[in-house]
Amino acid sequence: MSTHPFSLPSHIGFISTRFAGTDGVSLETSKWAQILEQLGHTCYYFSGLSDRPAERSRVVPEAFYRHPVIDLMNRTAYAGDWSATAQARAAHPEIASLYKDYFSIYVRPPQMTLQIQGLKEMFKERLYAFARDFALNVLIVENALTIPLNLPLGLALTEFIAETGFPTIAHHHDFYWERQRFMVNCVRDYIAAAFPPNLPSIRHVVINSVAASQLASRTGISALVIPNVMDFEQPPKAPDAYAMNVRTNLGVADGEKLFLQPTRIIPRKGIEHAIELTRRVGIPAKLVITHASGDEGTEYEHRVREFAKLLDVQVGFEASIIQEKRGLSADGRNIFTLADIYPQADLVTYPSSSEGFGNAFLEAVYYRRPIVVNNYSIYEVDIKPKGFSVIEFNGFIDETILENVRHSLLHPEETESWADKNYLLARRYFSYSVLRRRLRLLLSDCLGEAV
Repeated sequence: MSTHPFSLPSHIGFISTRFAGTDGVSLETSKWAQILEQLGHTCYYFSGLSDRPAERSRVVPEAFYRHPVIDLMNRTAYAGDWSATAQARAAHPEIASLYKDYFSIYVRPPQMTLQIQGLKEMFKERLYAFARDFALNVLIVENALTIPLNLPLGLALTEFIAETGFPTIAHHHDFYWERQRFMVNCVRDYIAAAFPPNLPSIRHVVINSVAASQLASRTGISALVIPNVMDFEQPPKAPDAYAMNVRTNLGVADGEKLFLQPTRIIPRKGIEHAIELTRRVGIPAKLVITHASGDEGTEYEHRVREFAKLLDVQVGFEASIIQEKRGLSADGRNIFTLADIYPQADLVTYPSSSEGFGNAFLEAVYYRRPIVVNNYSIYEVDIKPKGFSVIEFNGFIDETILENVRHSLLHPEETESWADKNYLLARRYFSYSVLRRRLRLLLSDCLGEAV
């Protein structure tokens, strides 16, 4: 640990369950790290899965929330694979005579408690080593003290911070109370202790004002709001020759429009609305979905495929050829990035019912694309009041929405005017300069002013 905690530059340790891929936490961490390193700091990473520089990373496989041990623990914790039925009691005679079902059938198996405590101690040892080995001055915990997908890691972090008083920024992306799957569980004591913890050396950051209000009312913890951002000070580069082949590679025919759904395939993304829109708009179009199902199973993807077939809509499930870097897929197809795809889209569909903020919204604005957006709560509170020009709907597609989409597609000069206005608004409210100012404030609060 540094002997001069108030001096700059600082060594900053990011901690999460994973730093890899295009999930929102990994993307926002990259942006934070980029700004911090521009300010002269050095960033290090602790996670269960990582694509960050190996020489500055500490990978502990059990930290990844899809590690088999943690995955099984989560299925048990959240009213899934274990309850105190007669069969379960027979397998655990130590609780059989004590078990009461007056309040809930979901109780915690004693061996699960032991396993959590054992993993917690292991993580604490690794965290102490991480802080020592890289001479860290500040920790930035990315969602690992927010969503309870790795209980022992969250408990270990809480105890480590409590034992050391380590200056910590807890960056919260989505809380457990925002997800139905966490409502019934047998680990409420752990969630109350660590997701998030209320400790004097932790500065809490949320990505929207609704989360700040909820955090304060539920826990008494105050938080700084730092929205998700993009580098609006640096406009996107014009598509090169490689990117100009996007439409052909995605199977978009001449005369067809490309509708882009730039999200994972999970229920809250509301992809049925995009399919219905594509079917009813009355203009030949293909809907392209950029991401795979992710970590929430494939049942919803089956539902989306069936719905598209039912409505006879062309939908491209293109996660295999839309990646972080260009290259060739296993079957020899060109791999494109989102930066290649967005400029070719005629319309971006964003029909989510719930979002922590809205990275895809910012991306569409950055690449100056027209957007159809469901009026989800965070959009209505934190984005819409800024004055963006988009096509909005409230939970369902009606003829007015269809007419607005047709108008935007048939009048590109008006759409271009909207896009220019949206870009300027986003540069004012959601740019790297906003993040830079607030990170300076946070570090000054954690470490004091440079001397």
